[in-house]
Amino acid sequence: MNRYVVEAIGTFFLVLTIGFSANPLAIGFILATMVYMGGYISGGHYNPAVTLAVFLQKKITSKDSMMYVAFQILGAVAASLVFFLVQQQSLLVQPGSTVKFNDALLLEALFTFVLCSVVLHTAVSKKNTPNQFYGLAIGATVMAGAFSVGAISGGAFNPAVGVGPALVAVINAPLNISNVLLYILGPGIGAVLASLVFSSVTKNEK
Repeated sequence: MNRYVVEAIGTFFLVLTIGFSANPLAIGFILATMVYMGGYISGGHYNPAVTLAVFLQKKITSKDSMMYVAFQILGAVAASLVFFLVQQQSLLVQPGSTVKFNDALLLEALFTFVLCSVVLHTAVSKKNTPNQFYGLAIGATVMAGAFSVGAISGGAFNPAVGVGPALVAVINAPLNISNVLLYILGPGIGAVLASLVFSSVTKNEK
């Protein structure tokens, strides 16, 4: 249970920072610090896409992966509720108003691919762990992605970041199914590709 609680806490503060700051520097640093905070307990995923990539590498059980995702979504929903209570408006994570769905999907998949790749190579790879830089590497990746395409795709790279706020937003608006699909499919595709590539390039790792 401790691992699940840590996943909820880390995701909570990630989404809370996204809501109140929306600054890529703040988002990258809070993710890095949360990874260092809980990495030794749960692995510091805070992202269903990362959990999927790690699961595909058989580093986490199916039961734990499902519980991780549930608690990550719970943390995201809780953060979105706090944002709503304080700001009296919904936290919206969404692509630019003129951005086509397929374009946003591609960018979410690509930057989730690189995020999951960094996680696998710095926090999972036998040849590269243990180390002291994995948290900074993961946070910097999200920071770079948010700076690069945040205004285009929404810069979630994380189904919890996309889905949690959308679920709370139904308080005062209909559920945006398109955005929910975007932030599930894009990161999901990126996670699967990252795992496949990681397996390919590390197949001789002992």
